Amino acid sequence: MKIKKILLTPLFILILNSCLGINTDIQMRRDGSGRITMEYKLSRMAETIGRLDGNEQWPVIPVGRADWERTAARIDGIRLVSFSGREDNKDFINRATLEFADTDALLKLLDSAGKRASINRENNSNKLNIILNEKVSPDINPDLLELMKQVSAGYMFRITFSAQGNSSITFTDGAGKAITQPAGVNTSTSGRTLSFTIDTAELLNKKEGLGVSFTW
Repeated sequence: MKIKKILLTPLFILILNSCLGINTDIQMRRDGSGRITMEYKLSRMAETIGRLDGNEQWPVIPVGRADWERTAARIDGIRLVSFSGREDNKDFINRATLEFADTDALLKLLDSAGKRASINRENNSNKLNIILNEKVSPDINPDLLELMKQVSAGYMFRITFSAQGNSSITFTDGAGKAITQPAGVNTSTSGRTLSFTIDTAELLNKKEGLGVSFTW
């Protein structure tokens, strides 16, 4: 696991490069602008594993304010609102809040490669599609994958989405094909806010991958 590479693609793809808990809140306005807040945890055990992989020269907290400032400067329509970092006996915990001017800026933030995040517009509605992880490659080292699952157990991956008007949530596999709500995924609705939660280890365990779509 290359800890130093954690923010090459800023949000969800980092799940496959480290052992994390992520809590993401997306607030969408009617004009397509909005705010996204991410709180993410990196376990001290995962950081130690990263150091064993030859990363001793890199900071123990891989994503800091300077990283987010560079990300905001690189993407038109993104502004860093706030950043904070702390640590406890178990985790390094960072929290970043950013404003996005439109959905194009949001997509570039979620996936700079443009392969795992998209928005479809049809029948007077919008759908935000996010591939959280793709189908497990047969080339991946099974021992490494098992280690990632073990270290990630107990950490949660959560996304909250809110928009004006009625919204709905659906799921796909790693290729974007619609599926029923998979085992281990919990969803909730509160007013205009939708959310889903899955244990990070369970997310890594989805051999066919997993994606989520929010329609509003």
